Amino acid sequence: MTTQNPKQFLISIPKWILICALIGILSGSASAFFLVSLEWVTQFRIHHNWIIWLLPFGGFMVGLSYYYWGESVAKGNNLLLEEYENPKKVIPFKMAPLVLLGTLLTHLFGGSAGREGTAVQMGGAIADQFTKFFQIDNSERRILIILGISAGFASVFGTPLAGAIFALEVLYFSKINFKSILLSFLVAYAAYFTVEFWEIKHTHYSIPVVPELSLNNIIFTLIVGVLSGFAALLFSRSTHFWGSLFSKNIKYPPLRPVIGGVVLAIAIAGFGFTKFSGLGVPVIVESFSNPNQWYDFILKILFTGFTLGAGFKGGEVTPLFFVGATLGSALSTVIPMPIALLAGIGFVAVFSGATHTPIACTIMGMELFGIAPGIFIAIACTIAYFSSGSVGIYKSQIVKGAKYKLYQRLNSNF
Repeated sequence: MTTQNPKQFLISIPKWILICALIGILSGSASAFFLVSLEWVTQFRIHHNWIIWLLPFGGFMVGLSYYYWGESVAKGNNLLLEEYENPKKVIPFKMAPLVLLGTLLTHLFGGSAGREGTAVQMGGAIADQFTKFFQIDNSERRILIILGISAGFASVFGTPLAGAIFALEVLYFSKINFKSILLSFLVAYAAYFTVEFWEIKHTHYSIPVVPELSLNNIIFTLIVGVLSGFAALLFSRSTHFWGSLFSKNIKYPPLRPVIGGVVLAIAIAGFGFTKFSGLGVPVIVESFSNPNQWYDFILKILFTGFTLGAGFKGGEVTPLFFVGATLGSALSTVIPMPIALLAGIGFVAVFSGATHTPIACTIMGMELFGIAPGIFIAIACTIAYFSSGSVGIYKSQIVKGAKYKLYQRLNSNF
């Protein structure tokens, strides 16, 4: 964690408050537009299921747009992480409209993807433009990238505390100073309240019954945490596997989502797997009250990994919520704990394992479900974090600390 001269810090406060306000308003408004548009394309697809057969056409449009105009921003979230660790040049603003269009096309035609990546990339691209306007050097560009990630995450999920911490933790608090921390929270709330101003509603979840903190319940929670970590590991490896397979065997990038779209359209529309297309929010909500099939979380991993690996756009986090919630829901048939609690624990624990962010995920769980299940959530998120392997969904993320040391030791022993 870096330090800064107190006098310089005080002088810079007005400038950074203005920057936070602008980034929060712009990123929050972008997320609001994205959420409204995403809901529209999702409803259109639900009421016109035949459109899934056009998924190869949608994939071709996504592939062409990135091939001709988006090569410099194709890395998505990984580009943000790389620019933070080693600042070189300002992230092109075109990242925002390209990922917005690509994600909407993916969801319109029925691909399995999320939304966090889109909001974070829009926020990052918007934030980094202030490098030019305020003549910010590379060391302070890192703050802008933090602010973009924080604003995007907080606004798209309606969780400002988790958004602020996620932006810091996903970077492993590397090169963070006190100013970065304060500003991350400030911009998260600015973006969150901007979405509230536009009257955009987020999905609400509930855990009505929380059992006592007994030894048996702690053991059950540990089991759910381990299984969530394994699910996160499978999700990350699946996404990387399909991406590598497509890139090695199909040399013309726009053709990758076309071929992937053909396979997905046949699987989703031809075999009736429509509940695995798009975000899957209705399935997530249902999992809090009714047990899912044991294989639902595996199929979501398969469909999402294939969709993103083929070159379609969107995030990974909502599919991770789907995987975790359906896993926890299915476990309710063998673990004697309330189904809503198990679904909620899995919801955030799989996310924790896949992004190496147990603190942010614990906070997010309490923002979404309340304080009461907090201890169960914290235990599961921590265990999932340690049991999910050394590689997460973001290839450019640097993993350090206790987890890094654990896997270094394990690798040296084997």
